[in-house]
Amino acid sequence: MDEEYDVIVLGTGLKECILSGLLSVDGLKVLHMDRNDYYGGESSSLNLTQLWKRFNGNDHPPEKLGSSREYNVDMIPKFMMANGTLVRVLIHTNVTKYLNFKAVNGSFVYNKGKIYKVPATDVEALKSTLMGLFEKRRTRKFFIYVQDFEENDPKSHEGLDLNTITARELITKYGLEDDTIDFIGHALALHIDDSYLDQPAMDFVKRMKLYAESLARFDAGSPYIYPMYGLGELPQAFARLSAVYGGTYMLNKPQCKVEFDANGKAFGVTSEGETAKCKKVVCDPSHLPHKVQKVGKVARAICIMSHPIPETNDSHSAQVILPQKQLGRKSDMYLFCCSYSHNVAPKGKYIAFVSTEAETDEPEVELKPGIELLGPVDEIFYEIYDRYVPTNNHETDNCFISASYDATTHFESTVKDVIAMYSKITGKALDLSVDLSAASAAAEE
Repeated sequence: MDEEYDVIVLGTGLKECILSGLLSVDGLKVLHMDRNDYYGGESSSLNLTQLWKRFNGNDHPPEKLGSSREYNVDMIPKFMMANGTLVRVLIHTNVTKYLNFKAVNGSFVYNKGKIYKVPATDVEALKSTLMGLFEKRRTRKFFIYVQDFEENDPKSHEGLDLNTITARELITKYGLEDDTIDFIGHALALHIDDSYLDQPAMDFVKRMKLYAESLARFDAGSPYIYPMYGLGELPQAFARLSAVYGGTYMLNKPQCKVEFDANGKAFGVTSEGETAKCKKVVCDPSHLPHKVQKVGKVARAICIMSHPIPETNDSHSAQVILPQKQLGRKSDMYLFCCSYSHNVAPKGKYIAFVSTEAETDEPEVELKPGIELLGPVDEIFYEIYDRYVPTNNHETDNCFISASYDATTHFESTVKDVIAMYSKITGKALDLSVDLSAASAAAEE
């Protein structure tokens, strides 16, 4: 402990483990500590006994649910875009060799009380039952524009500057109806609210292209992939990467206290009477509560079921997005389902999650529209957790704090936070220009 490090990372949540791996690969000397005796922090995966203890206070789940060891229940359930930034990070760091992925069966959207497959291409737009005949044609034209759009090819821009016109202005050009805009913005571009409509259209179009490209990668019915045995495998894989590059790990280290000098700069971390010195500290919000502020809370239900989500083509794994307008809410609601096909539950069992940015203190009431879409459930657990963002200036205190995980069931916002933190810590951009064909080799059909 009396050595000096470039960076000390506190907590083994997914964000912290990715950063630990990236910084170690860069040649920095990293010490990674956790107060727990397991990896994953808030983003760990629990077996049934651990899940029962967390929510029911005892470790005796009913035998009818099957073997505890066969459950790997994510505490922060999220799918990965097959062409997304997290996959690029996995390939950039070669972490893919520690993991096996499987394509997610379905991607759906809720509209007027029903669940529909998300159409993502011009061909799917014509087949979709989401829209009437004329709207299908308009949507097809818009999808063709997006598919053909290349930022560096002015001919594909059709005279539009997507850096100056808003997403709303672009959509208006194609005369799309409100319900169509709803599913495109929330289930395809994965915006979490409607504020994107009044921002430059470039990001909106890039997000749609990412969805379509990810969908094409495995031709599996969704653009998402998910690791076998659950997301708890990801922090461990990045921890292994860090260790390979010389990172030091210490679990079960209680009361990790960040030490500050007279100028308010962090210079080390003390645990069990020993202080390890460092130039920079990376941590989750729980380690420096006086340097973060609460910005919201997430309401979530975890459900164990014996069937897939109805109306999802019997998908063993699926995401359903319920856009805010469809529910009369300020934010979207998300359904996430995986099953024994991803080795996260015993044969015949499914794990479903319903999550949203909480607007009340009653998750049972708030999550009801999503719960009702699940059909009968064997067991259900509710919780609300607070969401924090850092308020400190890292240039004056040497502290780099991650934001809490949001309610989304995809990794796009999570990875943006990691990339931004990496740039602040190192002063450089992360080069993710990698060959994505390696992702195909990492994913099992």
